[in-house]
Amino acid sequence: MMSLNRYRLRHKAKISKAAAIAQEMIARPDRLLGVILTGNNFVNILASAIATILFTRWFGDSGILVASLALTFIILIFAEVTPKTLAALHPEKVAFPAAYVLKPLQTLLYPLVWIINFLSNGLLYILGVRPDAAQDKGLSREELRTLVNESRSVIPSRHRTMLLSILDLEKVVVDDIMVPRGEVVGIDLDDDIKDVLESLKKVHHTRIPVYNGDLNRPVGILHAKKALRFLSSSLEKNKANLLQFTVEPYFVPENTSLHVQLANFQRTKRRIGLVVNEYGDVKGLVTLEDILEEIVGEFTTDVSNVSPDIVPEGDDTYTIDGTISIRELNKSLGWDLPNMGPRTLSGLIIEHLEFFPSEPMCLRFNKYCIEIQKTQNNIIRSAKMWKVTDEEDLNESDDG
Repeated sequence: MMSLNRYRLRHKAKISKAAAIAQEMIARPDRLLGVILTGNNFVNILASAIATILFTRWFGDSGILVASLALTFIILIFAEVTPKTLAALHPEKVAFPAAYVLKPLQTLLYPLVWIINFLSNGLLYILGVRPDAAQDKGLSREELRTLVNESRSVIPSRHRTMLLSILDLEKVVVDDIMVPRGEVVGIDLDDDIKDVLESLKKVHHTRIPVYNGDLNRPVGILHAKKALRFLSSSLEKNKANLLQFTVEPYFVPENTSLHVQLANFQRTKRRIGLVVNEYGDVKGLVTLEDILEEIVGEFTTDVSNVSPDIVPEGDDTYTIDGTISIRELNKSLGWDLPNMGPRTLSGLIIEHLEFFPSEPMCLRFNKYCIEIQKTQNNIIRSAKMWKVTDEEDLNESDDG
């Protein structure tokens, strides 16, 4: 009864009467143990008394020792170790039929069990334990993670990855997955109207921020469908008419966890938000698609992205875009670069060097070798990286 899986039992109790009875009895383990141990100890003591009488008649005074040895062996093998091992290995096959027997016994022996539990629980109260307050505690996040990882034979690998990603949503904030401000594609109303119209024709994103001169001065978000409607309408093509097709910008604090932001997107019926820091400055943008991709993985292709952020060069060497997030880099290559400080590879290298590097330049960071290939506007645009193996570390030590 005590070996039953509580969560499996809760599920089976909906379809099985025996499981429902077992669940009801396990809810009060003091009463269950009271009836089981009452019967168990009564039988063992009765068997001991009978064996002592019989063996004393047969062997005299030495019969007490013979009876103790014989009965200990018999009870251990046939009444304790063997049946309890069998029951522990197949708890449902034993516990469910036993529930039909134990339930009537619990009712029949209730007065005796009540007295035993009263005395036992009184002693527990003195020791500071409250049996009636015992609860079936739910699984913690880490326990649930272990449960998902251990269910390889039941849950497909892709589904396990999705479940684990959902568990991680609370640990990850929008600042970890946002599109950095420098990579945001938007419409600047300070540009000439011809340039604005040309940008609308070439943009590859569904929703586009519209701002005055700087992303810190947003005026709205323009949907691609509305942009197409504006371009095909008979309205005069000016900035004032363009603003009629925009919606008010939606702002997201940078430290909002993904599970909260997912709920906020659902509540506000929004799909894109501008990420702002504590000073109100826009740091980038985050979309509903970005959060969903954290759960299910990449499911769309950005047609404006001509080359991927990580390009394999052979021999476990990669050419990497410096603006890639550390989290994405670790997730893609299985690396363990620190992600508690700078969010991007460029920021991590600059923090390590403590100056703005010029290309070409090589450095070693923990077990990673980095060759800076291109810098621009105090940002590392491209770097070649590879991970040093333990054997290579050993060879370098020998050379030194």
